[in-house]
Amino acid sequence: MPVLVSICLIVGLAVLRNRSRTLAALLATMPINLPLGFWIVYSGGADQSDMSNFARSALVALVPTFVWILAVLFLLRAGWTLWPAMLGGYVAWLVLVGIMFAVGWLHL
Repeated sequence: MPVLVSICLIVGLAVLRNRSRTLAALLATMPINLPLGFWIVYSGGADQSDMSNFARSALVALVPTFVWILAVLFLLRAGWTLWPAMLGGYVAWLVLVGIMFAVGWLHL
């Protein structure tokens, strides 16, 4: 199922990219992995408390993703090409994830 959803997303983005950048961005940022993650955790016998903790962790873990997008945006505006800008975004993401683990906002 995840493979079929991925294929549909790729086809949808290819169609929408020239028609509406906004719709393409909405499609690209749809919560696809989150429902899969919730389902996998729930299927492992998680109780309501476990699911609540997973949801909280997922919310906190979105912050580095927003930072990734901001870093890519700023680097592209600074004239970087796509691949180096995305790599720079991953560096920013990794640094923030490391900080979040160090201060205890994320736990293993």
